[in-house]
Amino acid sequence: MTGHAPEARPLSLAELGWSDFFATQCGPDAAGLVPVRIATVHRARMSAVGEAGPIRLELPVHTNTGDYTVGDWVLVEPGTHLLRRLLERRSVLARRIEGAKSPQLAGANIDTLFIVTSCNDDFNVARLERYLALANESGAEPVILLTKADLAADVESYRAQAAALQRGLAVAIVNPREAGAAVVLEPWCGEGRTVALVGSSGVGKSTLVNALAGADEGELQATGGIRARDDKGRHTTTSRSLHAIAGGGWVIDTPGMRTLHVSDAAAGLETLFAEIAERAPLCRFRDCTHEHEPGCAVQEGVREGLITPERLARWRKLDLENKAKTPEARGPKGRRR
Repeated sequence: MTGHAPEARPLSLAELGWSDFFATQCGPDAAGLVPVRIATVHRARMSAVGEAGPIRLELPVHTNTGDYTVGDWVLVEPGTHLLRRLLERRSVLARRIEGAKSPQLAGANIDTLFIVTSCNDDFNVARLERYLALANESGAEPVILLTKADLAADVESYRAQAAALQRGLAVAIVNPREAGAAVVLEPWCGEGRTVALVGSSGVGKSTLVNALAGADEGELQATGGIRARDDKGRHTTTSRSLHAIAGGGWVIDTPGMRTLHVSDAAAGLETLFAEIAERAPLCRFRDCTHEHEPGCAVQEGVREGLITPERLARWRKLDLENKAKTPEARGPKGRRR
């Protein structure tokens, strides 16, 4: 469930990721309750890890496990482990599934989101921008991890393309199968910190989870082979789970996302396309589409070479998709807000 650390010795709340953000939510009404962190979520059951180690949660009648996700902090009754309350999340990774009424939760209270892609045909600027919008909106710090660099003729070109996607974006090159893979990621994996990995199937996410947890190959997450005909991997991770990182901290593995729609991500897109968001208020018209309107500050940026036409086109596509797929907020009696 969580690697070796919980069984080896008791863990403090701080080592589990507890902070003042969660402590301030525990008023007099929480007296006598015990904070634990959710490690796995299934259709009808959930497990957690606390100072005393791993436990299976007792769920109240009519509990919807879909309202919880790996990494959540909850308060339980001591002894019975009955779940009593979900604490507010500091960050939450969620995406909207076509046809679903509410977003699908993929992880909570994540400090750093590793976006994993390989230096081959999997590297796709438009897809990485989708992941970055998701990460920005979640509240976690995004970091792009480049794998399979040993198979690329020009690794630096991949690094440069990735770094140019967002201001201040960190990019690291890592070989999941090398002994030093965990060392490369140490700056983001300190004690009490939580990281998560997202990316297409077959780019090495599960192997990285094993490396971070200090587990033998396949002990925590089964890994899939690579199809020689297209250099793509088979989907291996099918559920989300929390694992202890060997040197401190926690890692959440997530299934490969075959489709990634952008919705509820207006702030995330503003961070991703900061050069466009900063110029938009300077346009002559408030509802400027940044296409053909006179006095468009964004188009002026394109003419000055500060914004590429390709980048603007990708922003426009994601912005339109976000507006189309974000449900309208409604107030009393169903009126639009």
